[in-house]
Amino acid sequence: MKFYRTHVLVAEDSKSLSKGAKEIEELLLREIRNLGLEKEILITPTGSLGYEDIGVAIAVYPEGIIYAPVTPKDVPLIVKEHFLKGRILSNISHEIGKKDVSLGISKAEKVLSVQKKVLLRRVGSINPESIEEYIAEDGYLALEKAFENGSEWVLNEVKNSELRGRGGAGFPTGKKWEFTAMAKSDVKFVICNADEGEPGTFKDRVLMEGDPHSIIEGMILAGFATGATYGYIYIRGEYELSIKRLSKAIEQAYDYGFLGKDILGSGFDFDIEIKKGAGAYVCGEETALLESIEGKRGEPRKKPPYPPTSGLFKRPTVINNVETLANIPPILVNGSNWFKQIGVPGSYGTKLFSLMGDVNYKGVIEIPFGVKLREIIEEVGFGVKGGKNLKVVILGGVSGSLISKEEIDTEVDFNSLAKIEAGPGSGSIVVLSEDRCIVDVVKNIAYFFRHESCGKCTPCRVGTDVIYRIVDNVSKGNGQREDLVKLEKLSNAMKLTSFCGLGQTTPNILLQSLTKFKEEWLAHIDERKCPSNICQFEPIKEEVINE
Repeated sequence: MKFYRTHVLVAEDSKSLSKGAKEIEELLLREIRNLGLEKEILITPTGSLGYEDIGVAIAVYPEGIIYAPVTPKDVPLIVKEHFLKGRILSNISHEIGKKDVSLGISKAEKVLSVQKKVLLRRVGSINPESIEEYIAEDGYLALEKAFENGSEWVLNEVKNSELRGRGGAGFPTGKKWEFTAMAKSDVKFVICNADEGEPGTFKDRVLMEGDPHSIIEGMILAGFATGATYGYIYIRGEYELSIKRLSKAIEQAYDYGFLGKDILGSGFDFDIEIKKGAGAYVCGEETALLESIEGKRGEPRKKPPYPPTSGLFKRPTVINNVETLANIPPILVNGSNWFKQIGVPGSYGTKLFSLMGDVNYKGVIEIPFGVKLREIIEEVGFGVKGGKNLKVVILGGVSGSLISKEEIDTEVDFNSLAKIEAGPGSGSIVVLSEDRCIVDVVKNIAYFFRHESCGKCTPCRVGTDVIYRIVDNVSKGNGQREDLVKLEKLSNAMKLTSFCGLGQTTPNILLQSLTKFKEEWLAHIDERKCPSNICQFEPIKEEVINE
């Protein structure tokens, strides 16, 4: 094995690539060759380094320095001064890596102190397009253990871990797998739901771009435990880099014998195919996803029957989220008891969140269940931007929950959040400051749902349109108090009568805002005033008097 004195990781996730990360990598390679340093310095493309909105970032080890945003003119200076002479360029290094004198640690170390890297442990540290690097970091070790111990052992370990689905519903993964394993059929399927369409959510994308083999290994293990021999990765078509890296990972897995016939001499066969979605939000719902794979219009099916017994092509089918499947290899490598030492009873393990909005630190984070929402905002997000006060947190996506500032000391786990009628949902934390208008926020959410309703059922098709038009009217200063009553009645009717989860959860944020921010709604109606000065009111129309 060759050793290098300096290892440089270039973040090449989709956002970084759009800002010129590949150009920076090529310039780094050219400069170290010009100085004859190619035998001493290794340049490696990697996934996201975990930091959003800092431009192209590179991490230099063993020092652990992060340079960002790196521009083409910075490259010769970094190579000459740091790589050759050992002088750290403090004017280019990002503040996230600098020491806090009062704490004696860097901001990066503080961010990581609340987190626990289980799923993200390889993201940003290995080349995601190298199966060799994945294997070197315990990759496919879980598969080897599974073949040694048998499918029943795998199923029992997953059940004993009490892993709950990370796609939003939180259904026990082991039970879902058991239903499929018990179903009698000569053909069974495993589907990875990678249709991450929730606004403000990109944690699955970071996994797929930074550690694609972990998802593939999780799918193979799901197939082995349930008797399925074919898998689909259903992924949104806009995720071009995720598709590219997953495709390459699948190809490598076939080359190394981890996919195909008689995997590793076990007698078990498993194949994986990628299916691109066409951008429909409703296809994140598992039965609409099945319809799409079968070549039909993406609309939800009637349940029961449920997919574990009658799914794709009416065959038993396991459908798991990207994050859920990525949990399987570490559980089997380390044991279910190890997994249950992380988190809290009823919510074991870690949870990935896309931390966004009005916070100083943005990015995908990995938090052990049981950490308070306040800690996430203040310790990981470094508080609200500009020293502003917190107004509200949207947790779990636009169909999730509205958490007021009085509720942010709630622990982030299934049971604690349920007490305030909330849940982790899709894994999104959007922090909003006091400068935001709640009516404007609800209006944007209502517009999204009106656009994304599949139209299958009347309550959702008509309801999403009526909700948007009423909220839009209020935001323009043309609302009446009766409108709030209409919104509440319509929302409750949609929750009770809509065909699928989209229509049933569409009114969540609206209803909670009517309770928690009623004064703000009334200010728009009674005073024709937006307290945040965001909504643009229409002029009052003068009545025409006929003489």
